[in-house]
Amino acid sequence: MEHLIHTFVPIIANLLEIMGVFIVLFSSTKAFYKYARKLFQFTDENIKIEFSRALAVALEFKLGAEILKTLVIQTLDELIILGSIVLLRAALTFIIHWEIVSDSKSSKVLGQE
Repeated sequence: MEHLIHTFVPIIANLLEIMGVFIVLFSSTKAFYKYARKLFQFTDENIKIEFSRALAVALEFKLGAEILKTLVIQTLDELIILGSIVLLRAALTFIIHWEIVSDSKSSKVLGQE
C-alpha cells in the first residue's frame, strides 16, 4: 500500500498543479483579451472579479496538490517547506477571496452587475 501511495500521489499532485497552471494561463489570457478589446480602460470591474475567481480556483487546485504531498513527506525539512507553501497559498486564497467580495460589493454599488 505504501508503495502505491509513493508511486501515484506525486503523479496526481503534479496533475493537480498542471490543472492550476492551465487555469491561470487560460484565465489570464481571457482577461487580457477582454481588457485589450476595451483598449486597456480598466473601468470594468467584472473582468477583474472573474479573473480573481479563476485565480482562487487555480490556487485551490495547487493547494490540493500540496495537501496530497503531505502523504509522501519523509523529512522534517520537507514538512517545513511544504507547510510554508501551504500557508502562503492559503493566505493568497484568503486575500483573493477578500478582494473578490470587496470588488463585488463596489461593482453592485456602481451598478455594473
